[in-house]
Amino acid sequence: MSLPTRKIAIFGGGTVGGGIVEIIGKKQDYFKELTGHGIEVVKICVRDANKKRDFNIPAGCVVTTDYDDILDDDSIDLIVEVMGGTTDAKDVVMKALSKGKDVVTANKALIARDLPQIEAKLKDCPGVEFRYEAAVCGGIPIIRSMQSDFPGDDIEMISGIINGCTNYMLTSMDKGGKSYDEALSDASDLGYAEADPTLDVGGFDARSKLRILMRLAYGIDVDEEQIACKGITDLSKLDFQYAKMMGGTIKLVGVAKKVGGDSVAAFVSPCYITSDDSLASVNGATNAVEVISSNLMASTYIGQGAGRYPTANSCVNDIVALAKGDKSPMPFNPAETSKKFVNNYESVFYIRIKYNDGLGITRQCGEICEKHGVSIHSILQNPVTKQDDNAFVLITEKVSLESVEKVAKDLGELNWCNGPTFIMPVLREDWVQAMAD
Repeated sequence: MSLPTRKIAIFGGGTVGGGIVEIIGKKQDYFKELTGHGIEVVKICVRDANKKRDFNIPAGCVVTTDYDDILDDDSIDLIVEVMGGTTDAKDVVMKALSKGKDVVTANKALIARDLPQIEAKLKDCPGVEFRYEAAVCGGIPIIRSMQSDFPGDDIEMISGIINGCTNYMLTSMDKGGKSYDEALSDASDLGYAEADPTLDVGGFDARSKLRILMRLAYGIDVDEEQIACKGITDLSKLDFQYAKMMGGTIKLVGVAKKVGGDSVAAFVSPCYITSDDSLASVNGATNAVEVISSNLMASTYIGQGAGRYPTANSCVNDIVALAKGDKSPMPFNPAETSKKFVNNYESVFYIRIKYNDGLGITRQCGEICEKHGVSIHSILQNPVTKQDDNAFVLITEKVSLESVEKVAKDLGELNWCNGPTFIMPVLREDWVQAMAD
C-alpha cells in the first residue's frame, strides 16, 4: 500500500531546477517503489513565468513568481531551494522551516554565511528536515559521508579540489600551456565560469565549501572571512614551469587540519602538489576531497563538482531520502566548543620573485628571511627569454604563513623586485625531506 504523495515545490527554474524536474520525471515509478511515496513537483517559482524553459513542465505543475504561493500552501511539504543568492533564498528557507516544510538546498553561500542561524531555526522547528548534499562538490556525496562515515573516527586533515572552474583553468595552464586569460576565456565559453568569475578565481566559492566541511569534520563554526584565502589570479605560466622542474603541478586546494590538540587551521590557496599525489591527477572540472583520519587513514572522493545533472542528482537523492523517512536530527554534526580556529598555519612555502638584474640579490633575500625566522631550503631559477620573465623561486623549510607573508612584503619593497612577490604552500610538508633524501 503506497503512502501519501510527497508534494514538492522548487524555487529556481534554471539549470539545476530543470535537472531535478527531469530526473524525478524519468524515475518517478522507481522512486515510488523505493520509498512507498509518490514524488510530485507541483509548483516551481521563477523570476519570469513567461520565459521559455529548457525542460518540460510536469502536467498540473504551477509556475509562479510569488514566493508565498508556495510557502503558504499547506499541501506542499518539501521545498527545494536552487535559486541562489543569500537574501531572498534565506527568507525562503527560514519561512519554509517555520511552516514545517522540509528543505533541500544547493546553496553553499547561504549555509556558509548563516549556518548558526539555520541551526537555531531547526532547533525551534523539531521534526523538520534540512538537507544540503548538493551544496558542496555538486554530485560527490561528501556531506552524507561526513555525517555518517566518520562518527567513530578522528579527522586529522581535509584537503580538496572543490571548485570546478578553477581546476579546469589550472589544468589548461598546466597541460595546455595556456595563459591565465586564455584559460579563463575557455572556462567561460564552456559555462564553467560565471559572467563575473570573482567567486571562483578568487577562491571564495571554495572557501564557503571548506567552512561547511570544517563544521562537519571538527564541530567548529568560523566566520569564513577569517579563513586565509588566495585565488589563482596571480598565477602565471612561469609558476607551472617551476612546478614541472620540481616534479609536480599546481592546484587550488581548500585545506583544514589539526594543529595541536584542540586547534584547527584552514586555508584556500594554490598549492604545489607532487605528480604522485592523489590530487595531482584530478583534472578538468572534476572535484576531489581527501579525508585523512585515524581509523580510515586516507579516503578520497572524486566526481563532478558542478553542472546540471551532478548537482540535481544530489538534490534528488536528498528528496528520496526524505521520502523514505530518513531522519537527520543534527544535519551539521554536534558543535565542539573545546576546539578553536587559529588563523595561521605552518607549511613549506614556494616564493616566486620577479626581479631586475642587480648585485646582492641573493644576499638580501637571505637577510630578509633570517630577519623573519624563515629558513631557505633551496633556490630555483628557470632560463627565460624575455626580460619581464626574470624570476627565481625560494623553497622554504616548514614555517608559519605569518612569517612568509612578512618576507614577501619586505622583498616586494626592494628596488630590484619587479612586482608583487607570489607565495603558495606545498600541500605535503614532507616533500622537502623526500627531495633531500
